[in-house]
Amino acid sequence: MKRWFRYAKPYLPYFILGPLCMLTEVAGEAIMPRLLGILINRANEGLLTTGLSLGIMAAMIAIALVMMAGGVGGAYFASKASVNYASDLRADVYSRVQTFSFENIDKFSTGSLVTRLTNDVTQIQNLINMMMRMALRAPGMMIAALIMAIILKPGLSVVFAVSIPVMLISVGFIIMKGFPLFSKVQTKLDRLNSTVQENVTNVRVVKSFVREDHENGKFRTANRDLRNTSMSAAKVMIFMSPVMTLIMNATVVVVVLIGSRMVLNRDGGMLPGDLTTFIAYVTQILMSLVMVTFMLTFSSRALASARRIKEVLDEPVALNDDGAARKDLLVAAGEIEFKNVSFRYYKNSEDKVLDGIDLKIPGGSTVGIIGSTGCGKTTLVSMIPRLYDCDEGEVLVDGVNVRDYSLVNLRDGIGMVLQKNTLFSGTIAENLRWGDESADDETVRRMADYAQADKFISSFKDGYETMLVHGGTNVSGGQKQRLCIARALLKQPKILILDDSTSAVDTATEAMIRKAFREELQGSTKIIIAQRISSVMDSDMIIVMNDGKITGVGTHDQLLADNVEYREIYESQTGGAN
Repeated sequence: MKRWFRYAKPYLPYFILGPLCMLTEVAGEAIMPRLLGILINRANEGLLTTGLSLGIMAAMIAIALVMMAGGVGGAYFASKASVNYASDLRADVYSRVQTFSFENIDKFSTGSLVTRLTNDVTQIQNLINMMMRMALRAPGMMIAALIMAIILKPGLSVVFAVSIPVMLISVGFIIMKGFPLFSKVQTKLDRLNSTVQENVTNVRVVKSFVREDHENGKFRTANRDLRNTSMSAAKVMIFMSPVMTLIMNATVVVVVLIGSRMVLNRDGGMLPGDLTTFIAYVTQILMSLVMVTFMLTFSSRALASARRIKEVLDEPVALNDDGAARKDLLVAAGEIEFKNVSFRYYKNSEDKVLDGIDLKIPGGSTVGIIGSTGCGKTTLVSMIPRLYDCDEGEVLVDGVNVRDYSLVNLRDGIGMVLQKNTLFSGTIAENLRWGDESADDETVRRMADYAQADKFISSFKDGYETMLVHGGTNVSGGQKQRLCIARALLKQPKILILDDSTSAVDTATEAMIRKAFREELQGSTKIIIAQRISSVMDSDMIIVMNDGKITGVGTHDQLLADNVEYREIYESQTGGAN
């Protein structure tokens, strides 16, 4: 509770004023039936005067206005409190997700995290709004009406001893059956969101392979599962309102039958106005119980959402700075060393993605990595900025274990152009300044020129202010790669990692980009993962990988002479030409 309360603490005045305003409605609802009963009794006895009539009606109008003001105030403060609470909670969940490693994100899935940030937080917001408007009003109205009914006619009030327990038992049974289904609904919603996100993000691939029917089928399946689960929950919860209405109407019928006999039998001591008042209190008591059931219904779904949000907030981050011994250390020379490094994506798997890697890369050198698809090239370089931690061995940067750096300082010294190039919604200039937020326009243009991107950017009508849509889908694959390279160059990193990041550009452009690396990043370590021999053949060191192991290290000439695998790749790409 302490965790959830801290989101309410900054808005405590709203959380206090909202329910207090609603209590004015409770007071009004307790008084209004009594005034109406007095009016009916006096009229029935012929004692109603114009002055008394006007006085009671004026009082009822005044009370109604106060109740309206209280209701508006309560709704306003409830909205302020719930919206702000949800906003802060959503911000915390989002910040927590930002600290997650790839391993953490893979555990939840992107679609599930989106659902938790949106729908689950909204469920809690709705619950807070309803609780503030009903948490005091419902029990307050029930207690006030019950007291007034007992004062008015104690004998007739015995009917509540039967109707209230029956109603509570019925509601408890329905909620107990429905609660587990709400967790399943949210899980199905996760799957639907994942399907939609995957389809929209990769819509070009879907259309190029004419897989619209397949994707429609996937969506229909996920949508049907969500519908069926939602209907299962609804089938249980739909009994709530009819059961409540049945019990409420049955109670009113019993009160009318008994009360009308008391009114007809003068010895019963009940006047017509008293019966009308008592029925009004019966309705209020049962309506307050209906409000409680609605709160419990919302609570059951919100509690399922709260549990899912708590899972995100409590998830231990796989990669953090807790064990960092030298948090103030910066990457200086860019020297890299792998000592007997092994890694598995699935920790219970026997197969290793990397197996016994021993490698030393001098600072300032240019290193090429080549090998078959799936041999572990990307995984190897992912160890350097700690996108993953090795299972065995250690990775050193400048002679220091990467776990001893703070993540911010380590990654600040490393520029990485990933295999999957990603751009964000915004202008080209805004995307490039991810590398250096304070870079001036001239520096941005210069780095774009080094990446061979300035020419095509300048050809756009708005130049560097051209808006990129989500994922940069309004530029070509080669343009996207060059923009990502320019972004990395702006960072001026001590270690630059290019993961097959020039595959979509022609060889002449690639050669100019490599030349820019040599001139602009002379003191930086450059690691180039490539499929083309021409991309790495002039590197200071070339690493050949196969099946998670290093099978050769040397220059182009050395490997061509000594390494069969490298020679086969070379000959397959050049046709054996010298």
